[in-house]
Amino acid sequence: MINVTKTRTGKIYCDAAKRLEWLCVGDYGKEKNIKADFLGLDKKIDGVLHTDIDITKKMVVTISTQRGCPMRCNFCDVPRYGFYGNTTLEEMLYMINHALIDSSVEMVDRLNVHFARMGEPTYNRAVIEAAGILHSLNFNLLDIRDIRLPAKFLAKTVHPVVSTMMPKRNKELETYLHDWCLLKNCYYHGEAGLQLSINSTDDFQRRGQFAGAALSLTEISGICNRLPSPAGRKYTLNFAVTHNTILDARILSSLFDKEKFIVKITPIHQTVRALESGYDITTSYDKYDVYNQFEEPLLEQGWDVIVFVPSKEEDEDRITCGNALLAV
Repeated sequence: MINVTKTRTGKIYCDAAKRLEWLCVGDYGKEKNIKADFLGLDKKIDGVLHTDIDITKKMVVTISTQRGCPMRCNFCDVPRYGFYGNTTLEEMLYMINHALIDSSVEMVDRLNVHFARMGEPTYNRAVIEAAGILHSLNFNLLDIRDIRLPAKFLAKTVHPVVSTMMPKRNKELETYLHDWCLLKNCYYHGEAGLQLSINSTDDFQRRGQFAGAALSLTEISGICNRLPSPAGRKYTLNFAVTHNTILDARILSSLFDKEKFIVKITPIHQTVRALESGYDITTSYDKYDVYNQFEEPLLEQGWDVIVFVPSKEEDEDRITCGNALLAV
């Protein structure tokens, strides 16, 4: 049985028997919730006003790559659920399929599929296979391994995204990232994303946040230097921030190539675990100052920077990972 939680931007789904959780949401539009000078979006965003969502413009489906997560990040609620192994290729297609059917639309301008709900995707090779299937179908959707996909669903653009915490115990991490970059550059001709969760340029602060399970910045930099140059959009260094985040633009510039990477700044969401860990969280950050202190030094160093601002309603709807299964 699939449990459905309606939010003001979409729906969260969970199948407790299969230990799966996924969501399908719309987007306010980049003019309303993103500041990115290099894209011509230079307005400082002092809070995002909630409006009705047109899901046919941009649909975001975020699926779980694992049942729970083996990482122990101290800002995330998923570790409270436990860890029960990888999801299968069929289960990933099942989550995508269900979200598309339940959306009740037949065409979207853009479909983003994020392999980023529960789990660390680089531990699951089936993620790359699933992204390949999405591309090869070209959304003339057919039956795949007894997973019935909707007969009528078209997306003008399909954009799969892998978000990774760069786990140090994953001995196949670099090979995985090279394979994903090959898919991005050659299969999708650039229309795919790779996002690395960095959060801080201070390794001591990072060890606390990622419970010592992520590689050091120097180790991450070494891997990134060996990645191929990206076709299309650059790879992303993601920083989920609070007022206390350490983000030294000079350190970042010394370790990462601006021709390969952009920086994305978002707030740390108000999860139970983040509050227990003592994060100084201001829900929705309705003043731009908290972002500006990080953005300005990065711009001065020549970085392309995206600042993504959620609405108060998105935080209140608890769309962060793990909440649906924890509530069952």
